[in-house]
Amino acid sequence: MRKLQAQGVHHITLTGADRQTSIDFWEGILGMPFVFDQPNLDNADEGHLYFDPGDGRLITVFTNESRTPNPRRTPTEPGCVHHLAFNVSKATFSQAVERLDERGIKHSGPKDRGFMDSIYFTDPMGLLIELACYRFDPPVGCTHADVMIEAHRIRVAAEDDHIEEVHLADAIQLLVERRQQTLSSSRAPADPYSR
Repeated sequence: MRKLQAQGVHHITLTGADRQTSIDFWEGILGMPFVFDQPNLDNADEGHLYFDPGDGRLITVFTNESRTPNPRRTPTEPGCVHHLAFNVSKATFSQAVERLDERGIKHSGPKDRGFMDSIYFTDPMGLLIELACYRFDPPVGCTHADVMIEAHRIRVAAEDDHIEEVHLADAIQLLVERRQQTLSSSRAPADPYSR
């Protein structure tokens, strides 16, 4: 038996309301360029809109001009999508409350997640959207996932409840030591001020 190895998210497709509501939310609020559209090739009554979430991958939305937005929270039973999270810069995150407030969009306010900060609100169809901002940049040649797995191991060894910034800092140090060579005889912490 062999795996079908995934290499990243190709796209996520959502069921939207009408075309303009989708464009106004995905591009007009979240800033995702509307890159192309075509009919839904499986349902001629629907349009299929494509947006770039910032990494060149795609968020797509099926639309139908007879559907109207329904802000009632989408189902969260097993098998349902709970929320979608999008990466934002620290500069954007620090403006999120003000920018959501100026549009009258209800939100959770900033949430401390230990390794990141989050804010939640719903799209016009009731889908929970998260804006997430990592509290770290991975070392060159590493991914956020590389840092997270090492931070998790450090957190578990310390018997801490969840990942905090100290675990991230130690994980980054560990990854740098593994990936980058040095001419020094020791990589141990040193005190150049005590000489």
